Amino acid sequence: MTAYMISYDLRKNRNYDPLIKQLRDWGCVRPLQSLWLGNLKGNAATIRDLLRTLMDSDDGLMVCEIKATSDWATFKIDNNDATGAWIRQNIGP
Repeated sequence: MTAYMISYDLRKNRNYDPLIKQLRDWGCVRPLQSLWLGNLKGNAATIRDLLRTLMDSDDGLMVCEIKATSDWATFKIDNNDATGAWIRQNIGP
């Protein structure tokens, strides 16, 4: 499986429930309000297309592959045990 970062903007309707349910069902972690990290099957376009079915036509979505060698830094994220473990395991210390 491949590590991905998923971010979205729900604009008018703002019904997050179906999208959040799907991301949780996939085992993703949520370091920020509309940012998720997860190990998923398929490429970015496939994941985007699956998630788009849960969103309105005016919403925005970005799916980006994360490499273990990616440079990263955080500030005031939801650093619960699952999020911290995911970051250390998939991106590095």
